[in-house]
Amino acid sequence: MSPRKPARPAASRRATSPRKAEESAAPASRAWVCEAEVVEGLEDIARREIAIHLDNRVELKAGPQGKPLPGLVRFNYTGGLRALLRLRTVQAVYTVHRFAVPRPKALLGDQHFRRLLAEIDAIKAAHPAGSFQTLHIDAAGADSAVMLRLRQELAQRSGLKPDPEEGDLLLRLRRSPGGGESWDALLRISPRPLATRPWRVCNMEGALNATIAHAMILMTDPTPYDVFLNLGCGSGTLLIERLAYSAAKQAIGCDLNPEVLACARRNVEAAGAVDRCQLEPWDVRALPLPEGSVDALSADLPFGHLVGSHEENLALYPALLAEAGRVARRGALFVAITHEVRLMESLLAESAQWETLAAIRVAQGGLNPRIFVLRRR
Repeated sequence: MSPRKPARPAASRRATSPRKAEESAAPASRAWVCEAEVVEGLEDIARREIAIHLDNRVELKAGPQGKPLPGLVRFNYTGGLRALLRLRTVQAVYTVHRFAVPRPKALLGDQHFRRLLAEIDAIKAAHPAGSFQTLHIDAAGADSAVMLRLRQELAQRSGLKPDPEEGDLLLRLRRSPGGGESWDALLRISPRPLATRPWRVCNMEGALNATIAHAMILMTDPTPYDVFLNLGCGSGTLLIERLAYSAAKQAIGCDLNPEVLACARRNVEAAGAVDRCQLEPWDVRALPLPEGSVDALSADLPFGHLVGSHEENLALYPALLAEAGRVARRGALFVAITHEVRLMESLLAESAQWETLAAIRVAQGGLNPRIFVLRRR
């Protein structure tokens, strides 16, 4: 196995590699006030990705008392919107526009209405023609006469179809934080949340949120020299997000369930990554790999809710940790997510193979699993 690449400077570690944005036409390259929705627990990771990806064009804004706001990252940004579409640890990004009006009805006035239309046009201009077909307004009193009229007028003037349930063009209205007589209009910059990956053509029940998966990949400190192993790969989310970050010397996903592997293969094909990884029908408790041959590992472990059971996990978890420890090289990082927190903690407390670097509580589908960041002793 080839030697490991020397460690990168701390500023570049565990964050998406900076890629210079392809700026759109000049009218779209400007100053923006933005708000990103993120998975609770991953605010710091999202802030690091935003800072590195957008480089010196971004100014991150602190929350109250200098602490991150739960599930949100606010920032000022100068540039084209297309650069924001490549963020992978955020759920969705909105541009924020403040209107000095006492109530939403005033947005129907000519000056404010024209401004709102111009901001909608700016969002549409960042995408191919036809990307947006419908318009939805999310606000308190969304079914009121004023909101219905605003939605109808905006849809008509922007060439979109009003949608009472959801829309490609999503407009959220709220009172501006901090009080005062003003309202904020937030426009989602993409037809669907950024967390909705286009490669996900097969979706297994309980599949891992892609933004959580990408954050987990960053925690493995990936390099192009890695032999990367995704244990129990499921529908392939972690494997695909690893390859979305960068190439790897070898990327392997394994699962015993043939139906699951078939689903993962469909997603890998949709991601255009067939020739960059391998999917194997391996038992995670008995891997056909040499000792110390793997540089980085990840796993979305069965919680015992939708997949498996607690009784099965009592036998699976210790066997999986031991086998992962066998194939991992010394110093390798293993990042796993599970809701079996007590079981995992008790096993790791007695483990001679794994050192726990962090246990991060996140929110997923109404549950609060932990992401365990482990290092091979």
